[in-house]
Amino acid sequence: MSDNKRLTGAEEIHWDLSDLYSSSNDPQLAKDKESILQEADAFASTYKGRIAELSVSEFKEMLQEYEALQDKGGKIGSFAYLQWSTNTGNSEYGRLVQESNELGSELSQKLVFMDVEWLKVPEEEAQKMIDAPELEFYKHYLESSRRYKEHVLKEEQEQILSAKSVTGRSAWVRFFDETLGQAKFELDGKEYSEQEVLSKLHDSDRDLRIRAHASLTKKFKELAHPLTFVFNTLLADKSTNDKLRKYPSWITSRNLSNETDDETVEALVNSVTSKYELVQRYYKLKAQLLGLDEMMDYDRYAPIARNEATITWKEAEEMVMDSYSNFHPQMGEITSYFFDKNWIDAAIKPGKRGGAYSASTVPSVHPYVFMNFDGKIRDVQTLAHELGHGVHQYLSRQQGPLQAGTPLTTAETASVFGEMLVFQKLLKELNDPKEKLALIIGKIDDTIATVFRQISMNRFENAMHTARREEGELTTDRFSELWMEQQKALYGDSVTLTDEYGIWWSYIPHFLHTPGYVYAYAFGELLVLALYEEYTRKPEGFADKYLELLGAGGAEWPHDLVAKMGLDIRDPEFWNKGLASFEKMVVEAEELTSEIAKNN
Repeated sequence: MSDNKRLTGAEEIHWDLSDLYSSSNDPQLAKDKESILQEADAFASTYKGRIAELSVSEFKEMLQEYEALQDKGGKIGSFAYLQWSTNTGNSEYGRLVQESNELGSELSQKLVFMDVEWLKVPEEEAQKMIDAPELEFYKHYLESSRRYKEHVLKEEQEQILSAKSVTGRSAWVRFFDETLGQAKFELDGKEYSEQEVLSKLHDSDRDLRIRAHASLTKKFKELAHPLTFVFNTLLADKSTNDKLRKYPSWITSRNLSNETDDETVEALVNSVTSKYELVQRYYKLKAQLLGLDEMMDYDRYAPIARNEATITWKEAEEMVMDSYSNFHPQMGEITSYFFDKNWIDAAIKPGKRGGAYSASTVPSVHPYVFMNFDGKIRDVQTLAHELGHGVHQYLSRQQGPLQAGTPLTTAETASVFGEMLVFQKLLKELNDPKEKLALIIGKIDDTIATVFRQISMNRFENAMHTARREEGELTTDRFSELWMEQQKALYGDSVTLTDEYGIWWSYIPHFLHTPGYVYAYAFGELLVLALYEEYTRKPEGFADKYLELLGAGGAEWPHDLVAKMGLDIRDPEFWNKGLASFEKMVVEAEELTSEIAKNN
């Protein structure tokens, strides 16, 4: 580490990817790379031009062969990306990522006929397949894939788009990741990674936060030209693809992918933006707790307890394991695999990309968790979050390659629920009102980041996609203007936004990796707040039903899955349940503040 802080034990937590492949030079990897295209050719020669006339048993056999190809291709791509994530500057790792992207594109070109032909099958014939008892296992996949009927192109066009994405979209996303992954941020005469400096915005020392803010801004401004170019290029690329596929709006493809509709998403966005005043009310309280006359953007994540202890990796493991095991023994057992079998990479090191994720990899293997553990309470919550994903992905493997993946709308459910379990465990163990308040403030900070900030980012995405389509290429200043409009709407007069904060749109990877992704966080958080209320009201049998929901993966429509838990996500009023739960936390923080003031 670059500074003299206490070690956490996470410095030694590196994953073992050998369940995928032992290394870039693994003979099995070379064999799989070679055989997969031959297998795809054999698959195409058997089924191409025949899908409409296949019998039910032949159709089932085709789907099983297709799944095997998807699993093998996914295994190669997962290994390449996971290995590269931990050291984005390693040219051998970078080369394998590029190779696997090219291989994935070639595979996609060979297999795209299946989607194209299936979507051309007339509705009546398609419905017979969907309803066939022998295909019951694949029912949701077959049914949900039909929603792309109006947006799929001819086979040759699909092949061209897939081929060009390797040197287009994928290449620009990799360039963005490597640029920020290798960037050095100077702070107090030392060089740090982006992740290390971002973590200092959560420090109780205001002067350190100000210096960290300046360090980040300086580097983002230095990189503004390439980052602005990447954003413009990828926005234009998406616009072209949307036009070709006849998507009416920039968000339509994301909503289809999330198995939701524009109306449900609009209801979510409107509900959250209509409650921005809760955020402003909270930050006025937090300014008071921090003793600040003026709350600045670099103060938002400051802890109110001045001496936040460093949490070791072992302590974090125990907190998560206890919370998960107490909720359901099976959840605890699955979580233990991640720790015991080295399925987690938690060390912060140069060249490692920032952030955190859980990679589902492929059903034939298991998920892996990636994070940068820095010993703060929020890192424990991040660990709980990603392990929630991990448990979800582990359980949903039973649905096979075509249905194990969940739409983003329900993908965040298990992760946010995992955080909630840890938060509630910690809260129950505290008696001191000051400690309780500090924990609740941390949870409110996280919920604002997950719900309100993500929706403000969705509004920024909406603004920048619209502007790029209507105005042409955007300048850095134009991006910053659109960003600040949405940030000011969120914070009102409760937080003073510095001019420097205008450039802070430029480092956020979700805008580029998965356009439209961010509202899924708000979706997941508010859904979980409502689910947790349900759990506290009727705990009997809840945990078993919850694990069944996770095990279903993407094999059912999200609204049907959630309905089994007694909730209706298509009701526009649904989102207000979660928002009411958030408001209760703000009220509790206000009451604890008054109680502490009276006792002092």
